[in-house]
Amino acid sequence: MRIAIAGAGAVGRSIAQELVSAGHQVMLIERDRTHFDPGAVEQAEWVQADACELSSLEDAGMQLCDVVIAATGDDKVNLVVSLLAKTEFAVRRVVARVNDPANEWLFTESWGVDVAVSTPRLLAAMVEESVTVGDVVRLLTLRQGQANLVEITLDSATAVAGQPVSSLQLPRDAALVTILRGGRVIVPQPDDTLESGDELLFVATAAVETEIRTALGY
Repeated sequence: MRIAIAGAGAVGRSIAQELVSAGHQVMLIERDRTHFDPGAVEQAEWVQADACELSSLEDAGMQLCDVVIAATGDDKVNLVVSLLAKTEFAVRRVVARVNDPANEWLFTESWGVDVAVSTPRLLAAMVEESVTVGDVVRLLTLRQGQANLVEITLDSATAVAGQPVSSLQLPRDAALVTILRGGRVIVPQPDDTLESGDELLFVATAAVETEIRTALGY
């Protein structure tokens, strides 16, 4: 894919390096001369421009991109970049970085954002996930808040241990997508049995998170 990243600070460069390593075409757009360092990610295309200016994005070829990532340290900039990418260039997928969790409510479809990634929220979720057993931990909000990626770890006393995945009475708006077990990633099949210590990842709406716990006997 051709991917444009607005913001070539530490976060933008790290994302670019990962995507380049995966074989994608990456363009980094950076206004600040102190962050403009083509040698940092040599395989990427570097453009020194203001990502909030429509003409600059046109000159950079934003219209040719499959994905745009707004990764600056300024939430206002990330919102403007997202809106321009979606409304002016019809970019199929727009991902935006949320720096201040208090601004997370703004990062919606109305601003052109398909996926909002809040680093503080993710870090907090990782801490919760590492110490919480038997509770639903929200890891990521997907598709303008319409669904979440949530995790629940089965404890040693779980009532569903030994039962097949097909026996779970999950609510309509929830789907078990992955089981993490001892370093393995398991795509769940109906006959797979659940074990204590399993980390179960669900895609679900916020309204049914409590029902997921009930289905697992909590």
